[in-house]
Parts: sequence; structure tokens; C-alpha cells
Amino acid sequence: MELCSAMALSVHFHEKLTLVLKALSMSRGRLAAELGVDKSLVGRWASGVVTPSAHNLENLTRVISARCTGFTMLDWDRDLPGLAGLLGVAAPVNGHGVAGLHDAPDALPLPVLEMSRLTTERRGHAYEGFWRTTRPSVVMPGRFFHDHGMIRRADNGLLSFKVGGAGLLFDGWLLPAEGQLFAILFDTVGQTPIFVIWNGVPLSKASFLDGIVMAAALNAARTPSAYPIVMERVGDLTGDKAADDAMCEQLLNRDPLAPEGSIPDDIRRHLIRDIGPAAAAQGLGDMFLLAPITATLSRGETIGGRLVG
Repeated sequence: MELCSAMALSVHFHEKLTLVLKALSMSRGRLAAELGVDKSLVGRWASGVVTPSAHNLENLTRVISARCTGFTMLDWDRDLPGLAGLLGVAAPVNGHGVAGLHDAPDALPLPVLEMSRLTTERRGHAYEGFWRTTRPSVVMPGRFFHDHGMIRRADNGLLSFKVGGAGLLFDGWLLPAEGQLFAILFDTVGQTPIFVIWNGVPLSKASFLDGIVMAAALNAARTPSAYPIVMERVGDLTGDKAADDAMCEQLLNRDPLAPEGSIPDDIRRHLIRDIGPAAAAQGLGDMFLLAPITATLSRGETIGGRLVG
């Protein structure tokens, strides 16, 4: 049993689990119910944040074998094409599976893509590092969340952007263009895209960014939502990919719910605003939710911190 578990959990388990769920047309919620575990735990398995314990892996295999005759613990050690063949489906390609996620932008017909690569080559280093976001909760009024993670230039020349916490994972790309940063992320728990526009910085090292999120809220109605967000640098990359990956995994395991009263007043005022006709008429806010460059909180510094702005 221990040998089988080690083999099953060796590499890319989350990709294999995602493939299995798709092949069996099974939702994470249904799997969680059949296993008797919380849906967030299945979300963490599927996002790659954690892997199942030996006990949970055994139960998971039993659930799958009830739908795929002959499936055993040893089948977790198959590669993706082999597992896909066993399940009778095509192996994921061109970004349609988790394994290909970071190759997907090369196949997208976006005119801005090459420009983003060129800009990343010149300016991408300013944003590489470890970061912490602060954003208001849509479903818990008055509370705030922190997502932790990493921005790093990938082999395809784009900035890989990964943040989350305690099972939540937002994974995608950061595309610099015209002094701003356009983030295209995928919510691996909510299973929806997320879009963020940040105000960039002109200096050689960004330390704080502000912008606006557009996403579907994690409530029952999946309400389309837009709200301000800020992000602050919490560390620099070491250049050792394995060490930086390990640090990122530590950050992704942090509790995202900010303790009550922990958000500074100036950040709270920036994130919670009065908007609409009444607020604009009284001079208390704007007609629309904006992140104007004239009032941006984004700032950076030169190498060595000799100039900040």
C-alpha cells in the first residue's frame, strides 16, 4: 500500500485527477460527497496544492473503480496519455488539460501577445517576485482576503502569475502593455476565468500595485463582480527555480482570510468606495468604479532603493 501511494503521488497527480473527473463527468462536489470530505479538500487536490493521504487515495480509487472497471491504485502511476487510454478519452493537448495550461497562450489569437513578450523582455523583471494581494470579500461584507503567490517569467517569454491560499488557486498570465498589466487567470476552485487590470510602474522594481478585478463571485448565483484590489511585494526571487517553487507552495498554503482590523485605514478606504450617481453628485465618490493613474497607489523603486515613486 505505501509503495502504491508513493507511486501514485509522485508527479502531476492533480492533472490526473482532473482528467479522471472530466472522463467520468463527475464534479468535485459529487466526488467530495461520495468520499465524505469537504469540497475544498478536493479543490486542493485538483489544483495541486496538496495530495491525498494514503487513506483518502484508497477511498478515491474505490470510487473511481466503481465507474471504471478494473481501475486500481497502480493506475495512478500511468502517464497522462496512458491514463487517458484506460479511461477511453483523448489525452489533454493544447491547453485543454492542466498539463498544457502554461502552453495555452501560444495558441491564443491575441494581437497583444507578441507585444507583451517584447515588453516583458524589457520590463518583466520589475514585477518578478513574491506578492500578497488584498481584496474585499464579495460574500462577506466588511472582510478582506489576502492571496499569496509568485510572478515569474516563463520559458515562453511571458510572466506566469500564480496566487491563492488554503485551496484557492488563481493561475495564469500577466501581460504588460502601455504601462499597465493585464492579468488573465483561471480560478481552479470556481472553474471560471478572472481578469485583473493593474496600474504598472515606470521604475525598475515594482513594490506595490493597484487595480480592478472582474470575476464571478463564489456565491450560489456566481454573481458577476468588479472590485478594487492591491498587491504588495513580500519577497524577491532567488533565481533557484526549485527553491522559488518551494517558497511559492508555502505561500499558497496560507490562510487567505485577513484577521479583522488588520487592514490599514488607507488601504481599506481605497478598497471600499462610494460609487454611483449619488456619490458623484455629493462629491463623495466617482460615477463608476475606476483606478485612475492620477490617484494610483502603484509604486516602485530603483535597484538598491535609491529612488522610490
